Amino acid sequence: MRRSRRRGLVKERVLMVASAVLVLGSLTATGIWLGRDRNTQDEGYVVDLSAIENNTAAGLNEEDSMNLAESVTQGASTQDDLDYDPYFQETNSQKVENPDQSESESMSDGTTQESADNEKKEQDTKEQGTEDASADQEENTTALSTAMQPALTFSDSDTLVWPIVGNVLVNYSMDKTVYFPTLQQYKYNPAIIIQANEGDLITAASAGKVSSVFTDPQIGNAVTMELGGGYEATYGQLTNILVSEGSYVAAGDVIAEVASPTKYFSVEGTNVYFKLTKDGEPVNPMAKLN
Repeated sequence: MRRSRRRGLVKERVLMVASAVLVLGSLTATGIWLGRDRNTQDEGYVVDLSAIENNTAAGLNEEDSMNLAESVTQGASTQDDLDYDPYFQETNSQKVENPDQSESESMSDGTTQESADNEKKEQDTKEQGTEDASADQEENTTALSTAMQPALTFSDSDTLVWPIVGNVLVNYSMDKTVYFPTLQQYKYNPAIIIQANEGDLITAASAGKVSSVFTDPQIGNAVTMELGGGYEATYGQLTNILVSEGSYVAAGDVIAEVASPTKYFSVEGTNVYFKLTKDGEPVNPMAKLN
């Protein structure tokens, strides 16, 4: 039994050694074959420069040499042209002036200037049109305002309506003096003092234009109106005045309310002061009142 095992082990070792030798031999042969093949390929790609120089010197004439030089130069120029973009270089260079760009900029500047001039002309035209329109509008407004203004044609033959209904406390008197109870003295009176109640409405005695709204110590708040023909009417002892300077009123329009009397008429009581003048001279209102 032991001998049989030993023989088996010996056979296995012999087989292993033989296999190893066979494998090593195969690898060695393969490496030698691949090395020869590589040498053959290298020999095919080896360039003999000396042979080329000799052949060129012996076989090429002058014309062929020039053609060869031109082809080499052209190839180099082509390669250089591919790498060089004159437009890009000149456009992006700060030292090199680009004619196309300068011309474009000058044209752009000319267009911009022309646009600015056109805008200025349009603006001037619009402003002129606005001024003309404003002038026309002002003329039309003035004409319309003038057309709407009522004619003030009060004459010597025209009459007045009472601004308020009441007794006459102190009558008009410019040829002789009359007695004023509050002042306890005789004075000339260029108006009439009409009895009234505080808060009563005061109406315009005639159509007219308000020429003045003022305050006087004796007659209090007052309004003066132009009636036309040189006539003017003044209303005193007023409150809550409803008209303003420059406004037009018709006969019978409410212009204010009766105020409490000033200290110069405290004894006479609540009243309306009414005066009529022509060309600045007092006229007796009773001669015109119906």
